[in-house]
Amino acid sequence: MQQRAAGCERDVSVNEKSRKALISIVIAVVVAVLIALAGSQGGARIGGFPVFALGVAAAFVIQWLVFIPSYKAQTEKFYDLTGALTYISITVFLVLASPGIDARGMLLAAMVVLWAARLGSFLFLRISKHGKDDRFDELKPDLFRFLNTWTIQGLWVVLTAALAWVAITSDKKVGLDAFFWVGLLVWAVGISIETVADVQKNRFKDEAANKGRFISTGLWSKSRHPNYFGEITLWVGVAIIALPVLQGWQWAALISPVFVTLLLTKGSGVPPLEKKADKKWGGQADYEAYKKNTPVLVPRLK
Repeated sequence: MQQRAAGCERDVSVNEKSRKALISIVIAVVVAVLIALAGSQGGARIGGFPVFALGVAAAFVIQWLVFIPSYKAQTEKFYDLTGALTYISITVFLVLASPGIDARGMLLAAMVVLWAARLGSFLFLRISKHGKDDRFDELKPDLFRFLNTWTIQGLWVVLTAALAWVAITSDKKVGLDAFFWVGLLVWAVGISIETVADVQKNRFKDEAANKGRFISTGLWSKSRHPNYFGEITLWVGVAIIALPVLQGWQWAALISPVFVTLLLTKGSGVPPLEKKADKKWGGQADYEAYKKNTPVLVPRLK
């Protein structure tokens, strides 16, 4: 009887998680629709349809199409790569579908494509090397929970790139002013920090002598998560560049840098990594000293 009761409780728990995942999917789609409506104001159209809205829709369709074979094969191997290719393909589409795109739009597109290509290849090589991502172990067998992860990735793409995509498709054109050059500098600093931090951590992990140790050298001696600081910084740079062309409801796209910041500092970025590190090295004198003396995010210059 106890075994049967335990089994029933597990079934209820699984069903509840599936129900929550289904609700999450609906909410993600609704949020995307609202962003599509706001970002399409004053933007390019093709065949009567707003180009920006078509890009938003495509972000989800791509995820769902790749989800199908991924679910059948029970693999997350192409998850990160799909996200990167979604950024690249939609950005290229928006450029081609927006008549009279100016230098600001073209350079913003190049910045998004460069960032996505670098991050996507890095993440794909990482999962190819390790063979799997433990975060997906519990999710893959459940249709709705696994589908939810792909849907959320679609929303992640849209919310992250919304500001750049709005500027690319906007019919308001502004020359390369001070906002552009300041934003470009901020973006360059951000992507440089993110890239160097990723390279340093990879090299650290590749050293056999570092097996089971935490990294506290290079940029990682200045911040416990310098790659995330770089990520936030580069999207702030994109926001600065996009500001002069925003109009009407397009200002809602300013959610982009806010979303990236909240996601990395309060969501799937810093919190789970800090928890994992505490579980692995908590109590060790060197780790506790590192944690005490090294900022979580914003690098300490001294």
